[in-house]
Amino acid sequence: MAMVWPSLPLDAWRPTKETLHRFTQIIGKIQLALTPVVSHFWNVTLRPTARGLATSALRYDGRTFDVELDFVEHRTVVRTSDGGRDARELRPIAVADYYRELMEMLAGLGIRVHIWDHPVEITTDTIPFRQDRMHAAYDRDYATRFFHVLSNAAEVLEKFRARFLGTCSGVGFYWGTFDLAVARYSGKRVSVPPAAGPIEREAYSHEVSEVGFWPGDASYGQPAFYALHYPEPAGLARAKVRPELAHWQESFHGFVLPYEVCHGPDATAQILEFCQSTYEAGADLAGWNRAELERAPAT
Repeated sequence: MAMVWPSLPLDAWRPTKETLHRFTQIIGKIQLALTPVVSHFWNVTLRPTARGLATSALRYDGRTFDVELDFVEHRTVVRTSDGGRDARELRPIAVADYYRELMEMLAGLGIRVHIWDHPVEITTDTIPFRQDRMHAAYDRDYATRFFHVLSNAAEVLEKFRARFLGTCSGVGFYWGTFDLAVARYSGKRVSVPPAAGPIEREAYSHEVSEVGFWPGDASYGQPAFYALHYPEPAGLARAKVRPELAHWQESFHGFVLPYEVCHGPDATAQILEFCQSTYEAGADLAGWNRAELERAPAT
């Protein structure tokens, strides 16, 4: 059966998107607090599931637990390894109330986690979670659409990931930037500008080629697949990439393929072509040893 890629215009669900962004940050920060740091912060990404987005299995006081945003039944669910469970409805609720409610759910299951309650990698309305009553939207229809897009995008990115033999991240949801991404590495360490913050210093400590999906933001007001290469090799902005509607986006120094053009039975092929051609452009210009890093095509 062909994938169904629902329409996801940013302006139609921006309030819900901004609220969900902060919900995922609260959950992601719980994972950050309970996991050791792994290269490029791979330890903090949320994973796409059959029902939404979830943490990894987190250890706490001899038990494990996870937290999931279930976009099928529209609930936040906490499950523990000893059979404990609590679930609350996802609904229009202020971030401050969501934060309090989730911490109460955890405490009721004997889990007490302290996080820094300030949003990160968000440039506007950076209100601490405990105080945030500005963001309180939840549209079930658009949350469901977002889930289906993430689910489809994860499948395509996994196919692209499988072509690489070198160091590669998993396909993960980065709650700081609210995007689903996979990153390939050449193995070369690079210098990060002294002014870079701790997130950038860790994320870009090695030469990387990254592709992903994000629903749009202030710098690009529509959903898109994107590709970037760091450090940016000379000439990358002028490189020819595919499909035809893919183009360079100067605002964040990367390529974009607008999501709304990816429809129909060839959508997966279009997205894979975008991932492959942008990777090849960056890797070739940067002199990656592609013969050693890539899996030979099946014969």
